[in-house]
Amino acid sequence: MSFAREAGRAVRSTLVLWVLTAIIYPFAMIAFGQIVFPFQANGSLLKNAQGQEVGSALIGQPFTSDRYFNSRPSTTSYSTADPKKDEAGILQTGVSGASNLAPSNPALLDRIRGKSDPDLAKAIEGDLPRLQKASVKPTADLVYTSGSSLDPHITPEAATAQLDRVAKARSLPPNQVETLIAQNTDGRFLGLFGEPGVNVLKLNLALDALSPT
Repeated sequence: MSFAREAGRAVRSTLVLWVLTAIIYPFAMIAFGQIVFPFQANGSLLKNAQGQEVGSALIGQPFTSDRYFNSRPSTTSYSTADPKKDEAGILQTGVSGASNLAPSNPALLDRIRGKSDPDLAKAIEGDLPRLQKASVKPTADLVYTSGSSLDPHITPEAATAQLDRVAKARSLPPNQVETLIAQNTDGRFLGLFGEPGVNVLKLNLALDALSPT
């Protein structure tokens, strides 16, 4: 068997595999995703009552108003900082990342208490005095950041801790807000893995859809 024939066979095999793996398979997966899972395939984007896209169910957003449930603190402020005005260095490490401060590090406690740089403390570890002023019992996930800094969930306990404040700000009965928390709580994956979590953006959109009593 000649070298030219072997080389030709190798080239043809390479082209066939390239067409299969680089063109047919990716486009087949795109089509499958768009047909079977269009919501997930397009970023799990959520819309408000006006039909405007306001964010993804997979990426957290900052909420500070008493009318809304607060999200978990983020080391990157959920990447909402202006790259041209990033004095606090929020975006220096990209769009995701943790502070990597150990529980024994005094700087962590200073951030939580707001005794370090006020702007940085508020952006990174949350505002503990603000939670206390609002009579919100600060659960761990309301003062400590997640590993990704993009966590869209808080624990049901953190949501319940904010229930009275939100209900009062919106003139809603607490049991109605409690029902919304339950409706927007994601359970364990397959009923076994992980812990229940409340999707903050979904919950706040559900609040906006309500009319105050």
